[in-house]
Amino acid sequence: MTSPHPEDATAPAPASPRSAAHVRRAHDVGLLVLRLGVGLIVAARGAQHLFGWWGGLGIDKTAVAFAQFGYPAPKAMALIAGLTETFGGLALAVGLLTPLAGAAVAGTMANAVAAAWPLGYFGGFEFPLLIGVGAAGLALSGAGRISLDAFLPLLRSQRLIYGIAMLVLAAILATVTIRLSKT
Repeated sequence: MTSPHPEDATAPAPASPRSAAHVRRAHDVGLLVLRLGVGLIVAARGAQHLFGWWGGLGIDKTAVAFAQFGYPAPKAMALIAGLTETFGGLALAVGLLTPLAGAAVAGTMANAVAAAWPLGYFGGFEFPLLIGVGAAGLALSGAGRISLDAFLPLLRSQRLIYGIAMLVLAAILATVTIRLSKT
């Protein structure tokens, strides 16, 4: 069937909701929501550990907990964990150095999973596992175009190898730290 108006034949078809532009926009917004959720939750937990904000323990009581988990130099470990959570979480939230921030948070959550393992899955390690998996996914996917990484030439175009390299480093450091807590 032909159009009664010849000029209609040359009009561009409306953009499909599955067009590349629509998919990229949805992808970027989804990454933003994930980054904000994971990043701000982790940053708030880090602030609890460091400063005792929002009913948290603060650094001294967090160090006591780390000692109970068997970590050597518990105050230093509590400080490292708190700083990693706070600044890694904030970096995830704004999308800054996302492969590094995501891997740092994932490595810290690996330690949280190991510490909570005796409590079992529910009410134990499921929450740090979920946060760690989310952070690892962000390390692999990158921050998207709605981020500070979008302004950094090296990270503007996320490459999978960046996330893999950072996650391998985080896994090695987390393994060493967990092993030290078990000795």
